[in-house]
Amino acid sequence: QVQLVESGGGLVQAGGSLRLSCAASGSTFSINAMGWYRQAPGKQRELVAYMASGGSNTYRDSVKGRFTISRDNAKSMVYLQMNSLKPEDTAVYYCNIVATIGLRGPYNYWGQGTQVTVSS
Repeated sequence: QVQLVESGGGLVQAGGSLRLSCAASGSTFSINAMGWYRQAPGKQRELVAYMASGGSNTYRDSVKGRFTISRDNAKSMVYLQMNSLKPEDTAVYYCNIVATIGLRGPYNYWGQGTQVTVSS
């Protein structure tokens, strides 16, 4: 099993920045791919940023140029740097990884979510 714990959310004014962190721990695992998703009240969960195993990144159009996904393999950490935040970025943000454990998998894991609120 792999556990994910997000941190770094909070309340920020429009135009501000936040960096979300996701710490992965558990059995010996290899991260194949990772992503950040968000879910606003009354809306479906949506992909924000995705990093494939080959290192290519994908962003939803509304965050391109403002958000950056990155990873620290040595620390088993995934980050989302969010700049120029807008009120419409307000949501619960979830970390997601696709990982193999030994020769098993891949498996899909989710964090518990961290609230990001952007005031106008």
